[in-house]
Amino acid sequence: MKKLIFILITALTLTGCSKTESENMNTAILNTSMGEIVIELFPDQAPKTVKNFVELATGAKEWVDPNIGEKVKTNLYDGTIFHRVIPGFMIQGGDPLGSGMGGPGYNFADEFHGELNFDRPYLLAMANAGPNTNGSQFFITVAPTTWLNRKHTIFGEVKDAASQKVVDAIAGVKTGANDKPVQAVKINSVTIK
Repeated sequence: MKKLIFILITALTLTGCSKTESENMNTAILNTSMGEIVIELFPDQAPKTVKNFVELATGAKEWVDPNIGEKVKTNLYDGTIFHRVIPGFMIQGGDPLGSGMGGPGYNFADEFHGELNFDRPYLLAMANAGPNTNGSQFFITVAPTTWLNRKHTIFGEVKDAASQKVVDAIAGVKTGANDKPVQAVKINSVTIK
């Protein structure tokens, strides 16, 4: 009887460990200088994109830091800024240079899912320079932006009202050249749950 219980417990434990850590993490919390943004991630619709974001956020993935030109394994998003803010459109971050020109030193393919469209605000998507050029930069919309369908991978959504207010507040900051906020809006840290 003890052997049977041991075998069952072992089997259940192994079954529970079948997914990777990043596949089990469906929420990202951006702790910004203007408040907390809670994002529901979409690993079923955009698994590679969510995995990339989670691994860059947690330091589980190696990337090339453009500031020093070396491979590192650190939390890419911690300490970066929202470098591009366009009222009525979106807020953009995830560039380790803070200029809109930086990334992780690699690109990966788009992931479009038929159920996901830019038909509402508060969607999290990958910023890119064209097809299959995703890296680390992302944006959150503040309005429906249907012209972006099948051009940018949607991989999450800001659903709670408090977080949406933070996104709206960031979208309303004063900007200067290249839509960069006059006063930096910092991403202090990203927590994945």
